[in-house]
Amino acid sequence: MQPLFQAHGGNLAWAASLAGCSPHEILDFSASISPLGTPSSAIAAIQAHLGDLAHYPDPDCRELCQVLSEVHSVSPEWILPGNGSAELLTWASRELAELNSTYLITPAFGDYLRSLEAFGAKVIRCPMRLEGQTVLPKSLPDFLEATGFKATGLLLNNPHNPTGRLFAAEAILPLLDRFALVVIDEAFMDFLLPEQQQSLIDRVVDYPNLVILRSLTKFYGLAGLRLGYAIAHPDRLRRWRQWRDPWSVNVLAAAAGVAGLRDVEFQRRTWAWLAEAHTPLFEGLAALPGLSPIPSAVNYFLVQSERSAVELQLKLLQASRILIRDCRSFPELSDRFFRVAVRTVEENRRLLRGLAEV
Repeated sequence: MQPLFQAHGGNLAWAASLAGCSPHEILDFSASISPLGTPSSAIAAIQAHLGDLAHYPDPDCRELCQVLSEVHSVSPEWILPGNGSAELLTWASRELAELNSTYLITPAFGDYLRSLEAFGAKVIRCPMRLEGQTVLPKSLPDFLEATGFKATGLLLNNPHNPTGRLFAAEAILPLLDRFALVVIDEAFMDFLLPEQQQSLIDRVVDYPNLVILRSLTKFYGLAGLRLGYAIAHPDRLRRWRQWRDPWSVNVLAAAAGVAGLRDVEFQRRTWAWLAEAHTPLFEGLAALPGLSPIPSAVNYFLVQSERSAVELQLKLLQASRILIRDCRSFPELSDRFFRVAVRTVEENRRLLRGLAEV
C-alpha cells in the first residue's frame, strides 16, 4: 500500500491510519514546528481569555499590532495580522496576479502556486540548483536579470523552503528597484538569532512595493490556532482589509500571539535548543548510506535519497511510527527527496535509528 499524496506536512490522522495507531503516537518530523511546543505564557493567555469567546474579536487586533510594532520598530498601521500567513499570502497573490507575470523561485512551498493560480497569475518558475550546495549562498541565483521587470512581481521565501537556504539581505535589496511588487515570506526567519537574521522588515518603509509575510505558528507552536502577519505600506493593507473577512484572527490566537512575542525566555530556549540539535542531526543524516542532506540555516533539512522517499516514509511509519515529509508536493523534486524537521536531540536520534533500520 502506497501513501496517498499529501500537499502539506503534519497530517497525523492520515499517518496514523497507515501506521495502525493513534495520531498521538506518531513522532512528527514532517511539519517544521518547534518541538518545545506552545509557550506556557501563551497557554496561560488562552486560558485567561476563554471568557471572551462570547464576544467578537477586535477586528483591528490593536494589542497584537502594538506588540508587533514594538518588536519590529514599525508603526502599527504598517502591520496586518491574519489567520496564518497563508491567508495573507492569498491577498498578496491577488495583487501579484494583476501584474504581467510573477517570478517564483522553485522548488517552492505549494501554497504559493495555489494562491497565484487561484487568481489566474502568470507564473514564471525559476529553478534553484540543489546539487553541490555545501555552503549557504550570499546572493540570489543568477536567473534574475538586471532589467525588464518593472511590470512583474517576485515571490520568494527567506529562509527558503524546502532547502533551508538563507539569502543575504543585501542580495535581495537590488531586486526591490526592478520589480513592481516583491513579496518575501519570512516564515522561518525567527528561528535564527537576531544577529543572524536577514530580514528586510526595516526596509518596508522605504519601498512601498515590498511586502513581508511572517508566521507565528511555527516558532511558537500555534499551528492549530493559525496566526501570522504582514508588514507593508498602509495603503496596501487597507485594500487587503476590504477583501478579507472581518474577523480573521480569533481572540485566543491574538492573546497567545501577544504572550508569545513578549516571552523572551521562551525565545532564548528555542534558539538554544536549535543550536544544540541542528548540527548532530545533519551529521547523522549525512552518515547514513544513500542519504545526502542539504545544509540548512534553520530547523529543517531537505534530504536526497538513493531510494524512494515514499517507500521510506511508509516503512518508517509502520516500523517506528515516525512521519517524514515526502516532497512530491514540490513539482521540481522527485520522490528521491524528503524533508525532516529538527526536533529534540533524543527525538532526532530516534529518527536516525529508524532510518538506519529501514
